[in-house]
Amino acid sequence: MTEFLDSTVKDIDQRLSALKQEVAKLEAARSALADGRRGPGRPRGTTTRRTRRSSTASTRRATTTARRTRRSRGRRGGATRANQALQIVSGTPGITIPQIAKQMGIEPNYLYRVLPKLQQEGQIKRDGQGWVSARS
Repeated sequence: MTEFLDSTVKDIDQRLSALKQEVAKLEAARSALADGRRGPGRPRGTTTRRTRRSSTASTRRATTTARRTRRSRGRRGGATRANQALQIVSGTPGITIPQIAKQMGIEPNYLYRVLPKLQQEGQIKRDGQGWVSARS
């Protein structure tokens, strides 16, 4: 009976050792993939500047969040998506976000963030489920 127990414990220890090695490999691969990511909206070939690496994911997340709030750009001039959406709303009163997105060829989730900002700026307003220009 003791031989069986010793053999089983030895088998378990060998399996645990193999699993620990596998976990170490997977963690290294995950770290390489996660740490090498580009920031949101950055073109290929650019990376974020990090002078030091944070030790935990929560610290990294807090740093990134603080960095984003500091660099708030607001809307840029020119032919931006917000201006395109504003033009479509002006031309088609009562249009809904999914209809605007379809005309623009983009996903509607972006517009659920943009149109309320245009509403706060007083450029458009809600009309039932659709949107209308505030200037008409």
